[in-house]
Amino acid sequence: MGWLPFTSTTRGDEIRSGAAIPTRSERAVCWAARDAYFSCLDAHGIVDASKEPGAGAAARSCPEASAAFERDCAAAWVKYFKQWRVADAQKRRRIEQLQAEGAVEAAVTSSFAGGGSIAGAGAKPQATKEDIQAMLDKKRG
Repeated sequence: MGWLPFTSTTRGDEIRSGAAIPTRSERAVCWAARDAYFSCLDAHGIVDASKEPGAGAAARSCPEASAAFERDCAAAWVKYFKQWRVADAQKRRRIEQLQAEGAVEAAVTSSFAGGGSIAGAGAKPQATKEDIQAMLDKKRG
C-alpha cells in the first residue's frame, strides 16, 4: 500500500527506489541476479554495460538477465555494481600489464593497533609494558 490510498507500491518498488532496506534473502536474490547478468556479459565479451557501445550490446545479448538484475536490485546497487565491474576489469588489466613488465608483488602489512609493519619501512619493534615501566622509573630518578 502506498502513501496515498489510491496508489499501490510493492516491496520490490520500494527496494529499487531506496525507500526500503532489503532483507538478507532479498540481497541474496539481488546478488544471484547480478552474478547471472555478469556471467552473460562475460560470455559476450562485454565489460562496460553502463555506456555505449556496451549498453546496447548488453540489451541485445542479455535482455532477460538484465531485466532480472534491474528488477531484483536497488537502482543505486545496479549503478554501483556496473561501475565496480569496470573498475575491477581495469585493475586486473593493470596487474597483468605490470606482471608482463616484470613487476613483483610486495607483501605489505599494516595495523593501526601497532601489531603490523610496512615491509621495508624499517619498522621499530613494539615496546612492552616492562620497557615502558623501566623508562618511567629511569626518568623518575
